Amino acid sequence: MLDILLASSVAFIITFLAIPVILQVAEQKKLYDVPDERKVHTRLIPSLGGVGIFAGFLLASLLSVQGYLNPEFQYFFAAALVIFFLGLKDDIMILSATKKFVGQIIAASILIHLGGIRLDSMHGLLGFNELPEAFGLALSYLTIIVVINSFNLIDGVDGLAASLGILTMTVFGIYFFVIDYQAYALFAFSLGGSLAAFMIFNHHPAKIFMGDSGSLMIGLANAILVIKFINVCNEPSVAVQVSSGVAVGFSILIVPLLDTLRVFSIRILNGRSPFTPDRNHVHHLLLDRGLGHAAVTFTCVAINIGFIMLAWFGRSLGPNYLLLGILALAFSGLGLLYYRRTRRHTMVVATENGMARLKAGPKVVTLTPEGSSSAENN
Repeated sequence: MLDILLASSVAFIITFLAIPVILQVAEQKKLYDVPDERKVHTRLIPSLGGVGIFAGFLLASLLSVQGYLNPEFQYFFAAALVIFFLGLKDDIMILSATKKFVGQIIAASILIHLGGIRLDSMHGLLGFNELPEAFGLALSYLTIIVVINSFNLIDGVDGLAASLGILTMTVFGIYFFVIDYQAYALFAFSLGGSLAAFMIFNHHPAKIFMGDSGSLMIGLANAILVIKFINVCNEPSVAVQVSSGVAVGFSILIVPLLDTLRVFSIRILNGRSPFTPDRNHVHHLLLDRGLGHAAVTFTCVAINIGFIMLAWFGRSLGPNYLLLGILALAFSGLGLLYYRRTRRHTMVVATENGMARLKAGPKVVTLTPEGSSSAENN
């Protein structure tokens, strides 16, 4: 317990001290997320918060995780470096979706082939247990890529991605601590501590965004932890066995994960690239119902907690019935939001305190329902 408190405290302190420095550098170098027709924020806001998150998370993890006892973590940190610099370059220079996808494939390859993070069994879901090697590899790649992108896509409202990240890190951290997987618990609480410090600067109205360097990092950590959770939760040797592990793991990530799968499916069915921007995310639906940023964040986190509790207490139903019930309830709620939302048009005026820092003269932009909110890129 002391190790976990120290790791999360170190991560919190480093991130808390790093963010003000990042804000100063962003001010000097004019590194801002600039308002345009796709975004709701009306001020120039730095989007390099992921640098502070990564600094606190990485240093705390390296100080607390004993590498000689957990050799797979060297590959976790290698994949984290790939994802961090991929996101950082996108925050500064804007990368194409293809280049981002290639970078994510590289990170996933490190985790799967070197770090041993792969799905080998469905634990009874849809009648499948042990998976053929080729299918298991394909499913592992798909899971990692989707989870990584899910936190990137949900990062559209102040505090939302960070709050969901704190929730998932806390849940995974507690479980791995209880079953004595100390390294994974330290890994989770280190990131949780960094995100808690970041939230001080990211709650509405945000002073800084995490950018892709932060949101992709949260997704990577969750991909590692959810696959490890699914693989170990049914082992006879663990102190707390969890039946229906796949369904329970899905419930822990349900808000970002289901939203990403739903939006990607809609785009593909409409003949568009899954990375094409639109205004179909769950936070957009809630914003269109008149909720503010803080209310949207609270609602999404509360819903996620509700599904985690539902999955935990309903795990004895078996993976198929439990997952079916979760999906039915989730899509029923989404259907109500989608068909009863009200479309709003907002006018944004960026004056000399905003856009004029980069371009002379004011700029007036009308946001349409096709626009995007906060720091979201997709």
